[in-house]
Amino acid sequence: MLDVLANRTYRHLFLAQVIALLGTGLCTVALGLLAYDIAGSDAGAVLGTALAIKMVAYVGIAPVATAFAEQLPRRALLVGLDLVRAAVALCLPFVTQVWQIYLLIFVLQAASAAFTPTFQATIPEVLPNEKDYTRALSLSRLAYDTESLVSPLLAAALLTVISFHNLFAGTVVGFLASAALVASVVLPAAMKSERRGIFERTTQGMRIYLATPRLRGLLALNLAVAAAGAMVIVNTVVLVQSRFGLNQGATAIALAAFGAGSMLSALVLPKFLDRVSDRTVMLAGAVALTAGLFFGVLVTGFIALLPLWLLLGVGYSLAQTPSGRLLRRSAQPENRPALFAAQFALSHAAWLVTYPLAGWVGSRGGVDFTFALLGLVAAFACAATILLWPGEDPEALEHEHASLDFTHPHLAGANGRRHVHPFLIDRHHAEWPTSG
Repeated sequence: MLDVLANRTYRHLFLAQVIALLGTGLCTVALGLLAYDIAGSDAGAVLGTALAIKMVAYVGIAPVATAFAEQLPRRALLVGLDLVRAAVALCLPFVTQVWQIYLLIFVLQAASAAFTPTFQATIPEVLPNEKDYTRALSLSRLAYDTESLVSPLLAAALLTVISFHNLFAGTVVGFLASAALVASVVLPAAMKSERRGIFERTTQGMRIYLATPRLRGLLALNLAVAAAGAMVIVNTVVLVQSRFGLNQGATAIALAAFGAGSMLSALVLPKFLDRVSDRTVMLAGAVALTAGLFFGVLVTGFIALLPLWLLLGVGYSLAQTPSGRLLRRSAQPENRPALFAAQFALSHAAWLVTYPLAGWVGSRGGVDFTFALLGLVAAFACAATILLWPGEDPEALEHEHASLDFTHPHLAGANGRRHVHPFLIDRHHAEWPTSG
């Protein structure tokens, strides 16, 4: 897995991701504690609203930002967005009102909505070999999982000597270091697609996404991932500190258990994905998430919570990590940034639903009812995935171009207007073949 780090450009980008994630992890812990400090027992509702605002920024801004980003140098754009995020994080320790949390979270996540899809779409071009890219995806997942494990433990250690307000300084350092690492490498220039209007550029990724069966299945899987993730992120502090009566350090340990489970999955996934289909692995993860949410109703103490969070972490990684492979094989290189932006927006639209459910329902209906409700959401997502993503999913499909002239270059070597090749939604293929 570590062989891909021999590529200097990828190595710097990976380190930038790790450091920025570590800073973001400290911010996540601090934000939960800040919400608890300001709102007390209503912290779940405040945090759920803040995270819903984050999702609104992601869903609304990512496709538009990516459309405009086609015209800008990638490195300058990524560095500039990191600096914006650092500036916002610098303001968070001075928050004293709930509305200030909401405002700063929106600005911070608007910058992330432009940064993340551009960053993700760059990696397949830095590592064009599919096996290298698969390992890079597992390393990326491992980076997220390491952050989930290390950030809470680091936060717990720091909280013994400093106020949680000072944890935001780690976020600032993370974004500044990320900017410096991105600035230290030369990134591949974005492949130029044909000139199109802003509306077409903005909606292109969505059109490709919704027309591709495997990606429609991924859309359903996103909902299962979001249901379990929202429960963990929003209600860990409520479970540990309100229900179980423990301290901030215990909250950090519970979050670390979730990260440890996800890390275990990421470590073994590359070998599994060499032998087992993406669909099988991702569905297994979604089933684990569904089962874990229903088991949550039975949890009555901190000791029982830790293995449950570990299980949810395992399922979370299984269901989410291979998604980059699906996106890579579902679009032409010049269309990948738009498709990654569509995945970013649509996956976070699922979180936009589940974050308020986890926060508001948990605050008013109780945590047990929230476990059951989100378990039903995840079960629905599993069933939808099975229906939307066929078990047989070959890359090459036979299809016909009824509207193309026989002399069109795309039909070179075809049997009339009918031929077979790896099928992708693009300007020559607007719809998925219904047969053959």
